[in-house]
Amino acid sequence: MDLAEIFRVMCRRWYVLVPGLLLTAGLTVGAWLFVPTSYESQSTVALLNSRKGAAADGNPFLSMEPSLTGMADSLARNVNSDASVADLKAKGLTEKYEAKIADNAQGPLLWLTVTGDDPDAVLRANKTLMAYTAERLKELQADQKVEPDSMIRLTTIVPPQDPEAKLKSKVQYLVMAAGLGFVLSLVATFFVEARRRHAAQAKRAEPVGDVEPPAPVRPAVPAEPAEAAEPAGPVQPAAYEPAGPVQPAAYEPVHAQPVDQPVDQPTVQLPVQPADGRRPAKRPPSWVK
Repeated sequence: MDLAEIFRVMCRRWYVLVPGLLLTAGLTVGAWLFVPTSYESQSTVALLNSRKGAAADGNPFLSMEPSLTGMADSLARNVNSDASVADLKAKGLTEKYEAKIADNAQGPLLWLTVTGDDPDAVLRANKTLMAYTAERLKELQADQKVEPDSMIRLTTIVPPQDPEAKLKSKVQYLVMAAGLGFVLSLVATFFVEARRRHAAQAKRAEPVGDVEPPAPVRPAVPAEPAEAAEPAGPVQPAAYEPAGPVQPAAYEPVHAQPVDQPVDQPTVQLPVQPADGRRPAKRPPSWVK
């Protein structure tokens, strides 16, 4: 089936295709209205060297040691743990969040990201997450009996940004709804077309009028050879009585020849001729004894 035939079928079965497309449009609009829009807010923090470690030059950004990056990774893992999720939920943070090392970062930089449906709640949750991250950093060092002047510090590089709408997931739902509705409309259209064609072919194949179907032809059975009928008893030859005296036929006697000489001619037996006007008697069959 080429494109021209597909277009002709769609035009011929428009009463099936058009309602399907309208239903698809309704599904698309419903997905746009009822699927919530996701908002995202992000902030960036950095780990700085302790006051005692930065006392040499007085600038903590000039003394970022590689150990700070390891500490940043440990802090991100702790903030993402189940215990931290429970603590933040108790503080009112119910949105989805994530703490990780910034992409292509050349220092101990952390990204704090919060995602939710309410932009105001997302912004508040990001601020709460920043405060909780600084608190967890102090607690981790206090557990190791680190002096306050030797503790690693946390500073804000990028404050919580205004939430931005993330339409990627919403567009995906819209594309799925539109594609599903269009495919179902085409399937329904070609299904109706196939049923119509099948019904038309069956109608053309029906006989016109009351015509009896031909009787089935039975295969010919070869006839068995008839057996010869045996007579119930001995057959007597038909009796024949001549109407008058039988006259012997005239014949010439054959002269006897000497025994020692061979016979030149075979002996011929002459039949007895019946009288004039009489039918000869029927000879019995050869099989009658």
